[in-house]
Amino acid sequence: MKTKESGKLVIGLFGFGVVGQGLYKVLQEVQTADATIKSICVKHHEKQRLLKPDQFTFNPQDLLNDPEINLIVELIDDPDAAYEIVKTALLNGKSVVSGNKNMLAHHLSELIGIQREKEVALLYDASACGSIPVIRNLEEYYDNDLLQSITGILNGSSNFILTRIFQQNWDYDKALRHAQELGFAESNPVFDVDGFDSMYKLVILGLHGFGSLVDPAEVFHYGISTISEFDIRYAREKGKKIKLVAQVNKVNGRRFSMFVLPKLVNSDEYIFNVEDEYNGVIIEGQFYDKQFMFGKGAGAFPTGSAVLSDITARKHQYRYEYKKLNFFTPPVYTRDLTVEVYLRYHDLVDLSHFDFETITEKYTAQDYNFVIGRIRLENLYKLKNLVRKLNVFLAWTGKI
Repeated sequence: MKTKESGKLVIGLFGFGVVGQGLYKVLQEVQTADATIKSICVKHHEKQRLLKPDQFTFNPQDLLNDPEINLIVELIDDPDAAYEIVKTALLNGKSVVSGNKNMLAHHLSELIGIQREKEVALLYDASACGSIPVIRNLEEYYDNDLLQSITGILNGSSNFILTRIFQQNWDYDKALRHAQELGFAESNPVFDVDGFDSMYKLVILGLHGFGSLVDPAEVFHYGISTISEFDIRYAREKGKKIKLVAQVNKVNGRRFSMFVLPKLVNSDEYIFNVEDEYNGVIIEGQFYDKQFMFGKGAGAFPTGSAVLSDITARKHQYRYEYKKLNFFTPPVYTRDLTVEVYLRYHDLVDLSHFDFETITEKYTAQDYNFVIGRIRLENLYKLKNLVRKLNVFLAWTGKI
């Protein structure tokens, strides 16, 4: 919803890490934004920063209770602290821009209610896919009941690692270290490489695409941390690449499902050539077929620019209308579907945990065994805590 342009935005910024600094620099370059950062709240007193000390505070209430600040921008890592900041700001009548996909995926239902009650806005296009405006496109362009699926590479860190593996023949550990050195992956990379980040983004996209908010605990997600030279060799022999892919799709019209899995990607697929820290999203509809969106999913300036886009949108009084949630009957979430997967395993004990309905291909060797077969997503979900402890690697073939 857009109305007449309002006055100058006075921003209270939480967090001055990679994205916060990127936003600050972008704002200096874009004079048309008509927005200024009044104060920045940070956590660590001892950290050296480029700006003057009087531009920072360590007390969140200095921003949340400042009557001059009319927009809170939340760019911190801690989802619990982010939740308290965003909730308090909305209750105080301040609109918010947030990039915390973990917090949003867990608390959107409550926060949507608060912003409606207080007649303020919560914008978070930067939380999913960095510089790609997926959420706003789902809200504005795909605001009908024709959407069939959203498929994408939603995590730049894992995609960077897989690019180094397939383009430069690096092993997983070397590729991960390089991603960490460049700042694409954290010292503890589990959030990215085990699919949590992609899953939280997928939950958010599912809300805007289909009108249903799914509890993240109900979504099966599996990452790339157990990939081996055997899996890489298999993909290459078949002329494929392995990408970490998030998928949400309608099932039998009035139901939908979602999951995150490595995927064996064919050369004729859009995401085959999405490399490095880039993201790629395919949106498929009943009559408009497939449409592809591509852009950087990580980094200070791409994400900072996405945050600026949310700020500019709020300048024009934009807010999400949640059309699928408010004007359609949302489909029901289900894990009742069958997917075809590649499973590399070490021994029969590992294999025995997977209840395949059918097996179409099987290979056995001294140190490398795999099967390709169909298995119910519900069965995979029941294994979600065990599967990461097994000596296996799982990848989706793309067939449902």
